[in-house]
Amino acid sequence: MLFPGIEPSEHGILKVSSLHSIYWERCGNSKGPSILIIHGGPGGGSSPVYRRYFDPKIFNIVQFDQRGCGRSTPHSELKENSTNYLIEDIEKLRQFLKLDSWHVFGGSWGSTLSLLYAIEHPEKVLSLTLRGIFLCRKNELSWFYQKGASEIFPEEFDLYQSVIPENERGDLIKAFYDRLISEDRLERAEAAYAWTRWELSTSFLIPKEILIKKAANDHFSDSFARIECHYFINNIFLEENYILNNITKIKNIPLSIVQGRYDVVCPIRSAWDLHKTLPTSKLYVIDNAGHSMKEFGITNKLIELTNELANSL
Repeated sequence: MLFPGIEPSEHGILKVSSLHSIYWERCGNSKGPSILIIHGGPGGGSSPVYRRYFDPKIFNIVQFDQRGCGRSTPHSELKENSTNYLIEDIEKLRQFLKLDSWHVFGGSWGSTLSLLYAIEHPEKVLSLTLRGIFLCRKNELSWFYQKGASEIFPEEFDLYQSVIPENERGDLIKAFYDRLISEDRLERAEAAYAWTRWELSTSFLIPKEILIKKAANDHFSDSFARIECHYFINNIFLEENYILNNITKIKNIPLSIVQGRYDVVCPIRSAWDLHKTLPTSKLYVIDNAGHSMKEFGITNKLIELTNELANSL
């Protein structure tokens, strides 16, 4: 299903502030239409497999690591790390690469940041191909981190909350945040592992043990958990329902949405609300899939859409 693996033709580090530098890369056809991949999390980092969703003979494929994660530095840094900074970083990267505009592709938190970037810079976005829509509303955060998904994966949820004393479980995001910013390295690592394992264990319709083991990577789980929790305890530094309240700003940008019917991490309600608010969008519901872009049906549909985009160009 995926295109063959390829290596970057160009990569580097872009200094975006006195504190932060972000890793970037591009591969494929450097003279072709540009497509930007925005990874999830926040704090998830880019991945070689993301390159394989696009025809490298057609596209100039660009991806980067957001502040504090992947190969960006300083690792796991929360200072100067907020939504508006990430939007500014995307623009700085576009200008650095001397690209007039680009197509944007993102999933989960990547769908959130893609929409926010498009709202802020609609003239720079040619199309949006998004998966696992996450609008970062309070009910979505409560569903996954407090009560909701807990009723579907109770055994995994109990492992997740087991690192938090019972008297603090009324607000798990806050309880985890207190530990993820702790000076106690052991306490911080324990919380990071529990937080990361919870998300990875629920990302597939049928859980994948190999994926879950990724949570044991301290380098990955520390930035993933800390940065996610940092954003979520601050409601991603934006007013509630910001995306839908500003959606008319992107009404002229073609938008395709791929959504797993049984996505527990980012339930289909958010994709449905986005589609209803922007009727010109195209919603593709994959009935036998959960959250991950690696699910068979989701992978097939995403590649079908990127091939359609290539043919239209």
